[in-house]
This record gives sequence, structure tokens and C-alpha cells, in this order.
Amino acid sequence: MSGAPVIAAVDGSEDSLRALDWAADAARRRKVPLRVVHVRQYAAWGQADVLVAGPPDAQGDPVLDEVRALLRDRTDAPAVEYVALEGVPGAVLPELGADAELLVLGSRGRGGFASLLLGSNSLAAARDSECPVVVVPRPDREVHGDGPAEPGPRVVVGLHVDSPDDATLGLAFTEAALRGARVEVIAAYPWPVQIWTAPGQMLPPPLDQTAVETETRLLAEGFIAPHHERHPEVRADVAALPGDAAGQLVAASRDADLVVVARHRRRLLAPARMMGSVTQAVLLHAASPVAVVPPAPSAEDQESAH
Repeated sequence: MSGAPVIAAVDGSEDSLRALDWAADAARRRKVPLRVVHVRQYAAWGQADVLVAGPPDAQGDPVLDEVRALLRDRTDAPAVEYVALEGVPGAVLPELGADAELLVLGSRGRGGFASLLLGSNSLAAARDSECPVVVVPRPDREVHGDGPAEPGPRVVVGLHVDSPDDATLGLAFTEAALRGARVEVIAAYPWPVQIWTAPGQMLPPPLDQTAVETETRLLAEGFIAPHHERHPEVRADVAALPGDAAGQLVAASRDADLVVVARHRRRLLAPARMMGSVTQAVLLHAASPVAVVPPAPSAEDQESAH
């Protein structure tokens, strides 16, 4: 067993233990190690009068001891490594993605407000990690709208045809191949289109909705074609839908194995890492686990790295 590990961030909460189950299954499917990490937030190094030598001992961590007990009797568990770290989780966890295949967290950890839908550590990891981050929600989330058209395993991926992200599509097809699932591509387009001519005056859209939908579908099919060639066993269905992309993805998350969304591409006037509003809404409201994928490096990024 080799390759970059799948990392599960745990803190002893029920949310993190659900994330642990998801991460263990993901590592088993990929045939890579599982690395279980506990970040102790209130670290000794944060005290001015304490000198700490070396990282904390994973053998003396009660949270990791609990995880060991949970995984000990699993016959299908992957190779597991346990790591105890000290620091601020929101800063430490994203750094772990530099040498990981996936970073998996629960939607909320211990502490914070009970009404929060998404914890600050999960949000920071999804925004800043260099690898895809999977956030596993609580099982009581409800979404409105019709269920899937047919039963069976399903990976949902959001596709913005004006700025498609190859890494996001790649993860969706890879996950579907590992799970024997189909890919449901949600390509939303804005409708109705309103054209403002003067204050208080609007013109009807010059385009026909059927034409916009057809063009959106054709573009989406072209973007997914290379991924379908790499995974010919994966069935892919394209849904070109009008309206809010976040709402469409959340509705599609019901009974889905995973929803895959792009994080955000850095722009010239906004170079800091950030998440788009659609991705944040999906993280907050989707009923299924959500994978947030950092954008594929641009040609300029690759040139600057050499």
C-alpha cells in the first residue's frame, strides 16, 4: 500500500467520528493509508512560561486512543497512522493537505454554538487546503425538492460552463469509478435574464430559454468528454437547469454519495484564497458529504513553479 494518505481530522465528537468512517472507506477504496490526526487546540506552546520539545506523543492522546479502539477490530480497515499535533486547528489542518490525497472532516467539532451548520475549522480547511477537502454533514439535514430520478449510487458535480474546472470534474469521475456510481452533472444557467435599459425599465431577454439550455448542455458534454474517455465505465448524465446553482446542487444532494464543487479560482484583484457563494451554500445545506476541490493550477502557476 502506497501513495498519499487520506487524512481524517478527529476531535472525539460524533461529527468527527462520522468523518472518520467516511475517510477509512475512502482510503480502502483507493488502497492508500489512512492518517488519523488530532490537533490539540489548547497547546502547551501557547503558554509563555512553558518550553515544549518536539511534537506531542500520539500514544498518550485519549482521542486517538478512542479511534484505535474503534478501528482495531475492523477487518477491512486500511493501514492506519496516528498523529497528534498542537496548534490552532483552523491553521494546522489546511497545512496537512500539502501531502494528502483527501482531507476529511465533520461539519462541526466540539465547542462552538449548537446552531452552527458549519464549524470554523471545516470552513478554513475547505478554503485553504491544497488537496480536496470532504466535509461530512450531520445525518439530520433535510433538503427540499424531488429525489433522484432513479435509485443507485450517485456522485453529483457542479459545472459552471463559463469557467469549468478540470480538477473538480476529475475528482467526481474518480469517485464514481471507485464507487461503481454514475455522475450527475449539474450545469445551471441564469434564467430569466433581465436586461436593464434605464432606471425602472427592463426588456425581455433576446434569447430563447430552450436555446440557452441546449447550448449549456452541449458545452457541459464537451467539458466532461475527456473524463468519460478516462473512465468509460462511468455513466454521466448532464442536467442543464435554470436558476440558482446552489439550490440545484443542494436539492440533488438528497441520497447522493457525494457532491463535488470547485472552491474558487484566484483572481487578479482578489489573490487570496476564497470560496465562492455557491460552494459555501452547498457546504452549509447539502445532505450528503461535500468535496471542495482547489482549482487546477493555471499555466501561469505551473510556469512560476519552475
